[in-house]
Amino acid sequence: MKNILYQLIISMLLVSCATTKTTSSLDNTDDPGVSNVIKNTTVDLLDRSVRPEPGPAPEIQLGKPEMFTLSNGLKVFVVENHKLPRVAFSLVLDLDPIFEGDKAGYISTAGQLMSRGTTSRSKAQIDQEVDFMGASLSTSGSGVYGSSLTKHVENLLELMADVTLRPSFPADELEKIKTETISGLQANKDAPGAIASNVRGVLRYGKDHPYGELITEETVSRIDLEACKKYYETYFKPNIAYLAIVGDISMSRAKQLAENYFGNWQPAEVPKFQYQKPQPPQKTIVAMVDRPQSVQSTINITYPVELKRGHPDVLKSRVMNTILGGGGFSSYLMQNLRETQGYTYGAGSSLSSDRLIGSFNAAADVRNEVTDSAVVEFLYELRRIRNEPADEEHLQTIKNYITGSFGRSLESPSTIANFAINKDRYDLPEDYYSSYLKRIQEVTIEDVQEMAQKYIKPDNAYILVVGKASEVAEKLHQFGSVQYYDIYGEPYTPTTAEDLSGEIEVQQIIINYLEAIGGVENLNKVEDITQVMKASMQGLELEITSIRKVPNMSFETVKAGEMEFQKMVFNGTAGIEVVQGQPNPLDEKRVQESLVEARIFPEMSYEQLGVTLTLTGIEKVGGEESYVVEVALPSGKKSFSYFSKNTGLKLKESTTVDTPQGSITQSVEYQDYQEIDGIMFPQKASISMGPQKIEAEVASIEVNTGVSDDAFNVD
Repeated sequence: MKNILYQLIISMLLVSCATTKTTSSLDNTDDPGVSNVIKNTTVDLLDRSVRPEPGPAPEIQLGKPEMFTLSNGLKVFVVENHKLPRVAFSLVLDLDPIFEGDKAGYISTAGQLMSRGTTSRSKAQIDQEVDFMGASLSTSGSGVYGSSLTKHVENLLELMADVTLRPSFPADELEKIKTETISGLQANKDAPGAIASNVRGVLRYGKDHPYGELITEETVSRIDLEACKKYYETYFKPNIAYLAIVGDISMSRAKQLAENYFGNWQPAEVPKFQYQKPQPPQKTIVAMVDRPQSVQSTINITYPVELKRGHPDVLKSRVMNTILGGGGFSSYLMQNLRETQGYTYGAGSSLSSDRLIGSFNAAADVRNEVTDSAVVEFLYELRRIRNEPADEEHLQTIKNYITGSFGRSLESPSTIANFAINKDRYDLPEDYYSSYLKRIQEVTIEDVQEMAQKYIKPDNAYILVVGKASEVAEKLHQFGSVQYYDIYGEPYTPTTAEDLSGEIEVQQIIINYLEAIGGVENLNKVEDITQVMKASMQGLELEITSIRKVPNMSFETVKAGEMEFQKMVFNGTAGIEVVQGQPNPLDEKRVQESLVEARIFPEMSYEQLGVTLTLTGIEKVGGEESYVVEVALPSGKKSFSYFSKNTGLKLKESTTVDTPQGSITQSVEYQDYQEIDGIMFPQKASISMGPQKIEAEVASIEVNTGVSDDAFNVD
């Protein structure tokens, strides 16, 4: 049975769903507050024909945090700021990255569990106390953060110390966290950006490196309390921790509080780790992730970079990358791919430093038909910045913007504390931040080109493309050997329609499906079906009702209580859609589509309705190999159906729609087929639209109840 639930909730999802455009990002851990985005500015001078000479770099007078160390090794940095009656406490562990293995995700889970209960408080009690104070409290695998009004500092710290020193790791909360995590992973399985992020990490670092390993549904399912407790007991130690205290508090008060609440925290030796250093590929490799429903390609050009935090190259390379792709509309990549070529809304690049291994990445989302052309322009700009000196005026504009961004960052007292912690963590020179602007202004055109030649490697990169392989892969061979990867970064040899020509015909796949759900004889006995599903979204409990009657009448509605969000009715010749009370007749194209989609079992009538079927290959859905069939309606609308090789059942449907926010992929996965009146119906459906996901479950299915034609009245 063709389920079009995701079409009914499109108007609701569009409110909160927006396509994420590619923007550049720099991992500015060394330099908090330094932005990547540069805007063109004009200076209002009396004589605009004369450009003023840049002035000297301003001297930075950084407020110096006071620092002390408790006897257990906890280093405390205090920044007094009495403008507002608030105090913030940030506890950070200085850990080596940890490879999590077959339970990847347990560190994050352990961090979340710390605030879900202590030996003296339940999660509900913790939440109640935080709410009463109007405070904030959060925990992670690498630290604890809390803030409150000054008058509540004692209560907040008592609570913060409780979750830090005495977490109870409740089993019921572990299961909740795992369920939430798996739900999020499922929602991202079909998101191009999330797929690119997964595969990008695997390519750059390898799955045996902590930066390359993936958190999957399988690894999360293996997480247990023992792993979480062992992590906490091993790594949450004061001798590798920093506590930043910022706000309306005196140094003497900070010392007293730190000693009172964290002085008894026991130190211990913490394991250290070393990993093999990832290397860029010897030559350019094209990594293709096939996503048949894509109408655009997500391109990433990426590789690991050896650039340590605090290295003298960090500032110079940051200026260089800002010119290349980190400078918003003024960057080379944006000017070329967006302004000149019109290939994308945004293109950018990042060059990050890291204590283990940094990375370079250039990215954009482009239309299928210009994917190879966009890669050509990416490589052109990467080679251009290596081979051609930058423009002096552009360079100065970049410096000026960085100067302004840095100055604005100093308005936050927490920035000063972060600077102090960074200097200690990464062994930075004492004047690293106070001389920051001076060193930025000293960057020359020669420095920019030197950094480009050192860190920009267009001939030793992974060109990662997430998109429709049948339309883009062939033209990518010009850039290097094309290797296919699945959404988890596992290489494979694709099975194409040509490979399957001797195995099965597309018509047989449909026959197998109809047989699997009950057989044509049983299906022909069905006159009408009424199905009700329950789901929740954004705190609303939804009821989704679907009624079908032969030959092609349909009624669909989405309600929350008595409130009807959307209704669509089709009487076989005309239809109407009502969105939040506003009726709109279906246009000619939608009527054509409804002639097919309104049928109870449209697969039975594909041939007579002029539907074109194309077997495009094999993919896995939920770990199960499935035939992928492109379904093209006479209206031109295309979707993809995934049929299990093993059972013949339909496991998934997906399509791509254009919205005001851009192209968004809709998909629905079917699970838990059960027999009702001799016919197999899926009892669960995971409905995804872009980053949004709804889990729906059947409440009731009724067959042949004598539904009246009046139910499909469109007047």
